[in-house]
Amino acid sequence: MSFVGRAQHRLGPLLWSFRREFIAVGLFSGVANLLLLAPTVYMLQVYDRVLVSRSELTLLAVSLVALFLFGAGAFAEGVRTRVLVRAGVRLDRQLGTRTFDASFAASLADGRSSPGRAFADLLQVRQFLTGNGIFAFFDVPWVPIYLAVIFILHPMLGWVSLFFAAVQVVLARVAHGRTARPTEAAARAGTDVHLYLQGKLRSAETLEAMGMLGGLRQRWQARQAAALARQSAAQDTTQRVTSVSKFIRYSQQSLTLAAGALLVIDGQLSAGAMIAANVLMTRALAPIDAVVGNWRSFLAARAAFDRLRALLEAVPAGGQAAPAARPAGALRLRGLVARAEGRAEPILRGIDLDIDAGQTVVVLGPSGSGKSTLVRCLVGIWPQAEGEVLLDGVPLAHWSREALGPHIGYLPQDIELFDGTIAENVARMAEPDSPKVIAAARATGLHEAILRMPRGYDTPIGEAGGLLSGGQRQRLALARALYGDPSLVVLDEPNANLDDAGEAALAATLGALRRQGRTVLLITHRLPAAQLADRVLLLRDGRVAAFGPPAEVLPPAPSPTGGRPAGDTAQPA
Repeated sequence: MSFVGRAQHRLGPLLWSFRREFIAVGLFSGVANLLLLAPTVYMLQVYDRVLVSRSELTLLAVSLVALFLFGAGAFAEGVRTRVLVRAGVRLDRQLGTRTFDASFAASLADGRSSPGRAFADLLQVRQFLTGNGIFAFFDVPWVPIYLAVIFILHPMLGWVSLFFAAVQVVLARVAHGRTARPTEAAARAGTDVHLYLQGKLRSAETLEAMGMLGGLRQRWQARQAAALARQSAAQDTTQRVTSVSKFIRYSQQSLTLAAGALLVIDGQLSAGAMIAANVLMTRALAPIDAVVGNWRSFLAARAAFDRLRALLEAVPAGGQAAPAARPAGALRLRGLVARAEGRAEPILRGIDLDIDAGQTVVVLGPSGSGKSTLVRCLVGIWPQAEGEVLLDGVPLAHWSREALGPHIGYLPQDIELFDGTIAENVARMAEPDSPKVIAAARATGLHEAILRMPRGYDTPIGEAGGLLSGGQRQRLALARALYGDPSLVVLDEPNANLDDAGEAALAATLGALRRQGRTVLLITHRLPAAQLADRVLLLRDGRVAAFGPPAEVLPPAPSPTGGRPAGDTAQPA
């Protein structure tokens, strides 16, 4: 029942599938970089040919050729950008659904995981792959070509350029060593603060009503201060590296011009070649400087890539079978043990249980006995579970959740509704089937109340159902559990917020499910509801204290005189 496994969809093969796009970008980058030599050649022609010959026709011809080359270079740069943007869109299409499923499963398995972080990582990887930072890495291989051209102009200028290129490479290595960990720590701290605040603000009404905002603010300020300190340290380090890089770049421009001037004075170089060499050296070192400037975004993208890869490798993709037919609803529990992180003793301790298809089972027990944990194991959403939960003889973990989900109705103790219409929430956020939606609403006695709402079944309920009362939210969640006539219905205290009419509707619903042969598990603290059951399960301290017909498990009803029948020694559950 663990979500951990080997991934069938890794990032490495996925990125390899984009090799054609990367090859195309590399080719167009080569064309663009080759054509960047055109300004240097044009400058040489103007200084050394046009100004000497004073020929306007030569100037016109050279200018037209240069304009054509400039246009071709701009076209090549535009094409490589479009290729990467389309590759980014395709990456999101191929990886978005996989990330959605994996992040949801990881969040279910570990409450500390956040789907928002996974999508932020995917966005960061996509933005880097389609942004200017990636172009620097495609342009770096052309640095030796530019240096070779400078050597052709004059070896002295080539050696000067090579020296500054080596300095930039060393600076890039130093930048990686100095900024990698601080940048990753700052990004992680900033994300944690955002997720912490986002999670707490979902309970804004409770915070306001009970005056808890001050305490929350103090905790947020402490986390925010720590995150800002990390971000400040990372930015200081990055800024120092950037400042050194700028100093080297400015020094390189001036010293290259000075070296060229010496060669012109000695008659070893023309004035045009001196200026062209200076421009060409700046162009040669620009990719290295761009790599240094984008190093922080590269580190952040690499860290996001590593987190995505770890997520996809930790959560299996698919591999579960769809039910061949509608499940009958027979449940078998064998040695079920449920644990919780940070708790030494298990919550459930070796539960063995057989529930036949079509039975209605009421689960009773004091608070903390493991009732809610048991039903979560029965629907396959408790992460740290051992033993077996078999549905129709098949381990629950082997069923495809997408295919099995419509056959299970689940009403949790903590109700979660979603931003949408009433019909969409009843239909489990799928395309509503009107007859099934109405049937589920009628089964819970909610149909007439829905019709009195402003737009009936099309009435939006707001985020988390905030526009509904507690009883309406519970009955709406119950209707969602009954939508589509599921084979197995699991209800965790469905009458907690119900009034008398709701109680009567729930009793009628349980009776209808029993007549239809549906398997029902009901957690309740109210003994009258247990009289509707075929079996009563009594839990104590995570163990089965009793399991059998209600007459054998429940205390006898009081006698008309208010006492117990003679000889009765049963204890209440």
